[in-house]
Amino acid sequence: MIKILTFFLITMGVFLLSSFMPDQKLKESITRGKEVYVMYCQNCHMEDGNGTPEINPPVAKADFIKKPASALIDVILKGQSGEVVVNGKKYSAIMPAQDYLTDIQIADVLNYVRNTWGNKVPGTVTPAMVISLRK
Repeated sequence: MIKILTFFLITMGVFLLSSFMPDQKLKESITRGKEVYVMYCQNCHMEDGNGTPEINPPVAKADFIKKPASALIDVILKGQSGEVVVNGKKYSAIMPAQDYLTDIQIADVLNYVRNTWGNKVPGTVTPAMVISLRK
C-alpha cells in the first residue's frame, strides 16, 4: 500500500511540474522577445506598441496580431507592402523583410508581441514553426 501511495505521489508531482514547464518556456521566450522587439521593431512600432499614427500600425491591442502564427511569421520573413488594416484603420507603410533574424528571435518576438500590451493570443510560436515557413 505504501509503495502504491508513494508511486502515486511521485507520478502526480512529475505531472504537476511538467504542466508548468510550457508556461515557463513561454515566459523565457517572451523575455528574450522583448530584447528582439527593442532592437528591431520598436523604432517603427514604438516602445508602447502603439505604432506611428497614420504610418506604422500598432501591435498593442491589435486585431492583426490574432492572425495565425504562420501569417505573422510570413510578414517578418518576407516583409509587407501595400495596404494593411489594423483595428479598422488603413496603413500603407512598407515593412521590410526581417529574414536576417534567427528562427528563435522570430519566435520569441512574436511570443512577446502576442502576450504584451493587452494582447493575449493562445499558443506559443516555436522556432520549428519558423523553420517550416523559411523554406
